[in-house]
This record gives sequence, structure tokens and C-alpha cells, in this order.
Amino acid sequence: MVQWDEKRHALGAPEMDPTHREFVEAVAALAASGDEAFVGLLDELVAHTQAHFEHEGRLMRACGFPAIPEHEGEHARVLADLEHLRRGLAAGRIHFARHYVKEGLLEWFSNHLATMDAALAACLRYSRER
Repeated sequence: MVQWDEKRHALGAPEMDPTHREFVEAVAALAASGDEAFVGLLDELVAHTQAHFEHEGRLMRACGFPAIPEHEGEHARVLADLEHLRRGLAAGRIHFARHYVKEGLLEWFSNHLATMDAALAACLRYSRER
């Protein structure tokens, strides 16, 4: 089951951790949903993810994060994946969407959190301490 794990997911960045918690909770709700609720919950996840990534973009610029193009490239790829899932759902391909949510999206989030988001959190801490 997908759920927020403070030790595994929290970066100690108050600017980021609440949004990441909401993301994990939205993915969990989507993963556990029935077929009828799946489309609406995917729409909610896409809207949340867009706002989440826009927020991180502002944070990156505020602290002078050096890897903005790479970080935003990852964000753009995930949003494109989510849009691809939406089109697949419209064509009746719910099984692929479910698999991506439970496997691909969670794997991406874990890796992204441990690398790019951890580096952004360090940049934010450093900018606060200056």
C-alpha cells in the first residue's frame, strides 16, 4: 500500500514536505480507487502535480538552484506521462494506467525525491542560512 513515510519521504524542507505528502496521498487514493473513480482522481492528481511542480519551480529560482533545466525536464516528462495516461483512459486502457500509478509513478517519485528534490531542499537550507 502506498502511504507517506516520514523517515523515507520527508526532506526536512517545510517548503516541500507538505506538498510531497499530498502527492503521496493523492497517488494512494488513485491506486486504491475503483474504476469509476479512477478518471476523476487522475484528473485531481494531474492538477495537484502541475501546481506542485510550479511551486518547486518558484523555489528553485528563489534559491538559485543550479540544475533547474534538469529538474524541470523531469517534471515535464512526468506531466507528459500523466497526459498520456489520460488519453489512454479515454480509449479504455485503465489497466496500463493503474500499473503506471502503482509502479512507474511511485518509482519515479522515490528516485526524484532522493536526488533532485533532496538537492533542492539542500539549496533551500543553504539560502536560508546565508
